[in-house]
Amino acid sequence: MTVETLLDQLKSMTAIVADTGDIEAIRHHHPEDATTNPSLLLKAVALPEYGPLIDDAIVWAKAQGNQVEQQIHDATDKLAVDVGLEVLKIVPGRVSTEVDARLSFDTQATLARARKLIRLYHEAGIGNERVLIKIASTWEGIKAGEILEHEGIHCNLTLMFGFSQARAAAEAGVTLISPFVGRIMDWYKAKGDVFTPEKDPGVLSVQRIYQYFKEHGYPTTVMGASFRNVGEILELAGCDRLTIGPNFLEELQNTRSVLVRRLKPVGEVKPRPPSMTEAEFRWEMNEDAMATEKLAEGIRGFTVDQIKLEKLLANRL
Repeated sequence: MTVETLLDQLKSMTAIVADTGDIEAIRHHHPEDATTNPSLLLKAVALPEYGPLIDDAIVWAKAQGNQVEQQIHDATDKLAVDVGLEVLKIVPGRVSTEVDARLSFDTQATLARARKLIRLYHEAGIGNERVLIKIASTWEGIKAGEILEHEGIHCNLTLMFGFSQARAAAEAGVTLISPFVGRIMDWYKAKGDVFTPEKDPGVLSVQRIYQYFKEHGYPTTVMGASFRNVGEILELAGCDRLTIGPNFLEELQNTRSVLVRRLKPVGEVKPRPPSMTEAEFRWEMNEDAMATEKLAEGIRGFTVDQIKLEKLLANRL
């Protein structure tokens, strides 16, 4: 009997999300959803097929007003949505579109930008059910997510490294979280630690979050993200969702061996503890050096690429 590919087996246990803005890669691998961020958009716009989308974003931004700085912000948001619209022509599910990381510590500014992005999707005929607004997992971002969810705008809380971030997001009722596997491992690896996939601290972090959510009946979807090797992905087989880059999707597609499911929902649901306060959240983050450092680093990194993307568009205005 022929053994299925690892990717086909994984798809039977876990919803696969493409971690790319490359339309051709998404079309090739048939994921359910896709997620983008400024870093992925910056890579995508270097591809020739994105030229018309850039042109459209520029024309739209100029029509909104004459103030150059605002035109740049408008063009960046419109491009992000235009890329999302192209993705939605291929995937049957949702696309994640990210709020400017520079707003990560400002709940009201995050709300304004999120509502703008969803309005652009609405104007293109796309409903809330097909979009996730991606927000950094700061306290301010989680609170923005809570408000947006009450408005029917679904959120993906990203740059998640610590258990306190995951717990607060679940208590806020957000639709989905993206705990970062590889970046957690990077932090420990930089200190000289070496791990097998089953002992990888990023893998163990997502396993803990998954089990906690299932044990307490939180409906928030757990989507492992940011992988450094296929072994990490295989150790999370059965997770609600996994967002995987094209190189690893290709490797999984080209490998045939038996895949064992690692994560399964628990039986009896336990009572939920009282919700975290802001003080508790900040203290737990303070005590978690890895989560604190990687969150700050991630926000800075996305900001660098956001600015590069804005400069690229500014040169076209």
